[in-house]
Amino acid sequence: VQLQASGGGLVQPGGSLRLSCAASGSTFGIRAMGWYRQAPGKQRELVADMTSSDVTDYVDSVKGRFTISRDNDKNMVYLQMNSLKPEDTAVYYCHVVRKVFSREREYWGQGTQVTVSS
Repeated sequence: VQLQASGGGLVQPGGSLRLSCAASGSTFGIRAMGWYRQAPGKQRELVADMTSSDVTDYVDSVKGRFTISRDNDKNMVYLQMNSLKPEDTAVYYCHVVRKVFSREREYWGQGTQVTVSS
């Protein structure tokens, strides 16, 4: 599975961005799709993910501000980020879990920079 993320950039506090990630290649068996982020000097953390049954999970710090969505027909996952704060500044990584023959494997995108600053 190859993951191509886009949509990052520089935005002022309170602004919005929408990240997109396209999965290609062997996409059969994709289960969860989501987003992680890593800020300088910090560990990578889960931001949001969504299972193939549309069950979502968000880190507490983004609840009510970020919304994850998927288009399973297009193998796309999106992250709508509203009311952005400087502490949201990080590299955002698309993440996919694929399960084939009872074996799970994780895939990562290349990362897209999100900078929230005035």
